[in-house]
Amino acid sequence: MHPGRWAAMMIMLVGLPPLGVLLRGGSLTPYVEFPPRSRFIDHAPFSWIVFSLIAVLAIASTAPLIKGLLRHGSASTRPTAFWPFPWWGWAGVTLGAAAWGLAWTRFPWFAAWQPHTFPMLWTAFILVVNGLTLRRTGACPLTARPYAFSVLFPVSAGFWWVFEYFNRFVQNWYYSGVEYSPATYFALATLSFATVLPAVLSVREWLLSYPRVSNVLRGQRIPSVFTSATTALWALSGACAGLVLAGAAPDYGFPFVWVSPLIIMMALQVQEGRCVPLREASRGHWERLASAALAGLVCGFFWEMWNYFSLARWSYTVPFVDRFHLFEMPLLGYAGYLPFGWLCALIGDEVLFGPGKASTAMDKR
Repeated sequence: MHPGRWAAMMIMLVGLPPLGVLLRGGSLTPYVEFPPRSRFIDHAPFSWIVFSLIAVLAIASTAPLIKGLLRHGSASTRPTAFWPFPWWGWAGVTLGAAAWGLAWTRFPWFAAWQPHTFPMLWTAFILVVNGLTLRRTGACPLTARPYAFSVLFPVSAGFWWVFEYFNRFVQNWYYSGVEYSPATYFALATLSFATVLPAVLSVREWLLSYPRVSNVLRGQRIPSVFTSATTALWALSGACAGLVLAGAAPDYGFPFVWVSPLIIMMALQVQEGRCVPLREASRGHWERLASAALAGLVCGFFWEMWNYFSLARWSYTVPFVDRFHLFEMPLLGYAGYLPFGWLCALIGDEVLFGPGKASTAMDKR
């Protein structure tokens, strides 16, 4: 996007939640605590009505994707296991096995490093997934664009710090198992946050190597109205109102933490005359959206699984739907990883391929 639109987006993301707090007459003082330790929002209890409504919405919105994956599952036009698995992929397997074992055990000799297994796990994950993609296609983000891929790490750190900022207003997750000074907390958290975008973008490219993903929903077109500037303006207004609501009434506005940034970015891209995923979907090509959503869900599963028995970990307090957990995450909470995957792809493509350029898997697809 144009630098001016990036600046406008950041102003909206940073400024709208505290505006909601001020509109309801609250004070911003509790929200600037760092590291964030206080839990001052009492969430609404579980509600079968809300749970059922969100469940129906989640099933209805994902049913076409699941149907498309099953329908195209038998098609196979690409050779698999043609290239050798790289040595650094095997290094990732070794590192991942060691880090997983150390994360879920409590050896006295490892006590000083016990809270720091997250970056090791995800560095290993990124290496292994890139190795699997290379093995299937002969190319992967790590080898095809090494410099741009390395830039994803610092961008990812800043990207997730924005979500940590959002969480101050909705308090849907909190961390335990560590106590650090502000400077140490920032440094160590930044190291962990740096792996988010590389992981999601790597999984997306791996998924796109499978015909059942690259052909999903092929031929089904979205109406062109979704790519119009007028629709984008209305969507932008609604997303901004959602972020204000997140600050004013977090029990009702918390879902917008996950969908509003995506809508804002896509709306700004449409107003620039480009939004590659929507433009492709209007032509019947859904692989970009489908692979990004699934990549977010795949990474979400591993985030939650590896978190479950780790010393430094997070837990959830989600209003209305905080029941039926898979690991720490309420089952319906996994739906948030779908739009999160789209947003990761939009941000990541700006880094990997440059503003305004369509990302194709290693420029070969």
